[in-house]
Amino acid sequence: MPEEKGNSINPNEGHRQRLRERFEKGGFDAFAEHEVLELLLTLCIPRRDVKLPAKKLLAKFGSLRAVMDASPEKLREVEGIGAVAPVALRIIRDAAALYLQQGLEQRELLFSVSQISQFLRLRFAGELSECAEVLYLDSGRRLLPGGIERMEKGIVDQVVMMPRKIVESALRRGAKFLIMVHNHPGGSPNFSRADIEVTLAVRAAALAVGMELSDHFLVAGDQVVSMAAIGLMDEPGKVSNMAAELRPFYGTRGF
Repeated sequence: MPEEKGNSINPNEGHRQRLRERFEKGGFDAFAEHEVLELLLTLCIPRRDVKLPAKKLLAKFGSLRAVMDASPEKLREVEGIGAVAPVALRIIRDAAALYLQQGLEQRELLFSVSQISQFLRLRFAGELSECAEVLYLDSGRRLLPGGIERMEKGIVDQVVMMPRKIVESALRRGAKFLIMVHNHPGGSPNFSRADIEVTLAVRAAALAVGMELSDHFLVAGDQVVSMAAIGLMDEPGKVSNMAAELRPFYGTRGF
């Protein structure tokens, strides 16, 4: 019997329903990668077959993770994706990052490089500009509520983190420990000499007012590098000497 316009039964709804039921019963454990993407697309592409668009996305980008990291412009190049789905996928990814962030706030100690790295990979995924952020921690090394601040955003390789600005913000929040983060969208996992110098300057500024810069992470694609772990956080005598020089200056500036 032919379908009547405006009163048709969606022939794809049965497949969508089965995907939802499988997920409710067992999560993504038994899902193929394209089925995970299909299920996500059902949330933002109504009444249409999403199996083919999902497979086209994976063919173009190579993995679910690469699809989620792709820019909306690149996603829209795939036939059948439309204008809304790329925005919806970005919302899903950023919501996941926020979920992880709130899981770190107040409840979970930031004691593990791998724990922080997992969060930072997701937070910086798909970022095309070099960005610098600071994580503000309490005395128990827990992330303060809303304790992540993006300090600068510019073109690749042209971000400057200002020590005084970071310390002022930390004092306003009542932070005790700080973690610096920046990314290299081009993929180089190596700290530059300028990265090291600004880290030492921020560490000295923090020390001058009774705080500690615990680490500086570099996010380069799938790699997250800890400056502390590779031994670049200090130079003998330099940080303590810089801090001693800054203490009277910061005292006169209302720090």
